Amino acid sequence: MRALLIAATLLVAAPALAQAPNAATSAVLADASRAPASRTIIDGATWNCEGAACTANGGANQPATRACRRVVARFGPVSSFSYKGVALTAEQIAACNA
Repeated sequence: MRALLIAATLLVAAPALAQAPNAATSAVLADASRAPASRTIIDGATWNCEGAACTANGGANQPATRACRRVVARFGPVSSFSYKGVALTAEQIAACNA
């Protein structure tokens, strides 16, 4: 009976552990006037902006620098960018904005 209880607990807990949220993806736009008024989907990530600060949920697995370039193409230059918890360096942001 004890083994059955342990097995049932593991089966219920496994999906919750597998679906742990990704680290945050965010950008600060150099020009807040370019921020979209409504949510925008880029490569499967849903972006929401408040002023110059934008955050995203979900999205395709890709290098952080590519994700940055895709955001810049839609929203304009960024002053900072963090993709799934990885913050780009000043040099990477400059390349992203180029």
